[in-house]
Amino acid sequence: MYGGTKALASKRENLFVNDSQFRNVCGLVRDSLSTAMQRSVSPFTAIPLNLFKASPNDLEGTVQTRAHSISEPLPRAPEAIRAARRMMDSHGRTILDLRISITDRCNFRCVYCMEPDVQFQPPEALLSPTEIARIAKVAGSLGVRKIRVTGGEPTLHPKLEEIISGIRQTSGIEIAMITNGSLLSREKLARWKRAGLDRITISIDSVRSDRFSKVTRSTTTPDDVMRGIEMCIAEGLTPLKLNAVLVRGVNDDEAVELARLARRFSVEMRFIEYMPLDSAHAWDATRVVSARETREAIEAVFALTPTNADDPHSTARTYHFTDGVAGQIGFIAPVSEPFCGACSRLRLTADGNVRPCLFSTKEWSVMPLLRGGASDTEIADFLIDVTWTKLAGHTISAPTFVQPQRPMSAVGG
Repeated sequence: MYGGTKALASKRENLFVNDSQFRNVCGLVRDSLSTAMQRSVSPFTAIPLNLFKASPNDLEGTVQTRAHSISEPLPRAPEAIRAARRMMDSHGRTILDLRISITDRCNFRCVYCMEPDVQFQPPEALLSPTEIARIAKVAGSLGVRKIRVTGGEPTLHPKLEEIISGIRQTSGIEIAMITNGSLLSREKLARWKRAGLDRITISIDSVRSDRFSKVTRSTTTPDDVMRGIEMCIAEGLTPLKLNAVLVRGVNDDEAVELARLARRFSVEMRFIEYMPLDSAHAWDATRVVSARETREAIEAVFALTPTNADDPHSTARTYHFTDGVAGQIGFIAPVSEPFCGACSRLRLTADGNVRPCLFSTKEWSVMPLLRGGASDTEIADFLIDVTWTKLAGHTISAPTFVQPQRPMSAVGG
């Protein structure tokens, strides 16, 4: 019918892949053929169009990231759920927040996230600015009220301003961006704000130059990030939030120093527990610094008082400084105190896969719809169906937990 793996075998010489990679590609085609015959659709709609043009490095990453999205059919949500035109899961939660990763590339190689030798997707395999804007428009029609632009490192994207503008033109909802702060300038920030960006969150895991270098494996310094913080505030991209991940034995002794940034800049400094989303799959629960432990370390120096003003769907629990100094401290505890029951988030990866949960081991590609002439209604139905598959929780602490194949950098924070 289509030549299947025989056609692929004839291309093997030009692929320059090893036997393991070749078997993976053959399996990908076989699964696609099987799924296609069940659905009566073209089997290659979910396979990257550039598969036979990929370099050896790109090929392995392409196979790895596509295998999730075509391994099994997407279940259909109940008709009553579809008719409601909202993204609701089978546990009664409604999606209000869409995280859109616009690139898997990053100029950092943070020890808890990305190994130095990680492979990136070829640009043509990623969503275009027009496709991102279209998904944002459809998501907005289904009740999404916040969009977070993530990566990788989103400021590396050559069309970031176009992406922000495209999202803004399709919707009036809040647009925020998460960045490592290393590539910011007043001129860029002003352009992004004019395009429609509302606020920024900056990651900073150490205030010590030598340690910052070891954690990020980059040439950026804490002072570089501090200047980025000052520029964001000056441009009015606020309320500005700062994120830090503490890892035991790496930077867990810096809780107080990082907390001082909240007082210095009058912003919210958030501490996020170390999660099993590293590309090396070397996560170790004994290296998790719990939110409680971090809070106790800070309170030994600065008394904290709960704000009691957190949105029910917020990931963070926030505190004021009791002495009245401006700034807040937030704690995000997905490992020690999971907040899955109030989750309102859906994720779109840079290569067009929709992921119900940060820790999902299954995801489904919207690319065949975007590039196959589907209507907005069909795309909306697809998003509703994916949301319906969202599990009750991530089960990190369960002995049966399986770490997702793709790291944070490929999924989007």
